[in-house]
Amino acid sequence: REIGIFFENLDNLITLHQCKCYYFQTDSFGYESDHFLLHNAAAWKQRKLEEIVEFLDTMRKPLEGAKRNPGPYPYYGASGIVDYVEGYLFDEELVLLSEDGANITDRNYPVCFLASGKYWVNNHAHVLKPKSGNENNFICNSLERKDYKQYNSGMAMPKLNQEVCRSIPISCPSYDEQKKIGDYFRNLDNLITLHQCKYYYFQTGSFSCESDQFLLHNTAAWKQRKLGDICERITRKNKNQESDLPLTIASQYGLIDQRDFFNKVVAAKDMSDYYLLKKGEFAYNKSYSNGFDYGSIKRLNAYEQGCLSTLYICFGIKFEDIESDYLECFFDTLIWYSDITKICAEGARNHGLLNVDTKAFFEEVTINIPSSREEQRRISAYLNTLDNLITLHQRTHFTHIIYCDFFAGTTI
Repeated sequence: REIGIFFENLDNLITLHQCKCYYFQTDSFGYESDHFLLHNAAAWKQRKLEEIVEFLDTMRKPLEGAKRNPGPYPYYGASGIVDYVEGYLFDEELVLLSEDGANITDRNYPVCFLASGKYWVNNHAHVLKPKSGNENNFICNSLERKDYKQYNSGMAMPKLNQEVCRSIPISCPSYDEQKKIGDYFRNLDNLITLHQCKYYYFQTGSFSCESDQFLLHNTAAWKQRKLGDICERITRKNKNQESDLPLTIASQYGLIDQRDFFNKVVAAKDMSDYYLLKKGEFAYNKSYSNGFDYGSIKRLNAYEQGCLSTLYICFGIKFEDIESDYLECFFDTLIWYSDITKICAEGARNHGLLNVDTKAFFEEVTINIPSSREEQRRISAYLNTLDNLITLHQRTHFTHIIYCDFFAGTTI
């Protein structure tokens, strides 16, 4: 019953998401409830970003992976949380705006987001503190809906330098109107908070994601297991040409056909010496990509089997008491990065890949896991449901088109 009520409330949030579209199409809120009715009537003025925020970039500080000691505080980069560390630089709600990275133009992740509580920020995100008379969440949403291609000052890698950012125009109503709009968006952002609960979940073995309707605590016994204790390396080769499907690992999309990702085949014509990966098995891509500093681990889901370069580390589950979906959810959290930093040779790369010792990979990567497979299954099903809901919230292309006209003052 409690879970049913909880998901009903999530459905209400999706309804609010749809109301956003109506708002930006009509310049008024027409969504009514016992608690909310807003009609936009305030005068709007265009301001430069530097007129409404203070830049705190001098207070941020990057930490190399080897110097990051694991801890409870979020470590923010260009596209959000990339790690958790033992120290913090800020202890207030601030606006973070990506400074560099392909995402500035590609828009696969938020470019602007809020950070609150105690946290650390590296040098890949501008730190903005709204000046008096301006509201955090309103500014954050205004910046998130911008098209930054015109502000890009990078050559090989997109970049938003501070000088350019200071002149970005923002349409602003009165503070009271900003607050009403900001509070409305904050309710929608609860979906992202649910996403962040996943990190806490895997670190502590319990859900403490609380609301008036929902509180779940996992009572099953949990254990810390080394990857090598529950999985074994896969080195089977495609010697008999069982597969002609060339795979690649994309951090955002998982294991996919090279022809779909690159629009061509980059694998060798003779793939008999490639690994033969089968559906349900995992592979570790040691290559850096935006938002994935230490690579990614993905499961083969889309095909029955395929060929993968021997530069990657492939593995499968040893025992029947381990739920594959649970491991997939765990690896998506990137919590295992803290273990990779201990075994990754600093500055050393081979064919553009991080120099990670295979033996150490299986011996050092640690996984928190319930003893009961049924508990693992329930957890993974729950987290996958949350991911599906969060996906609705993060459809940036659709929302960008709708919001651009309103916040940027352009005509579509």
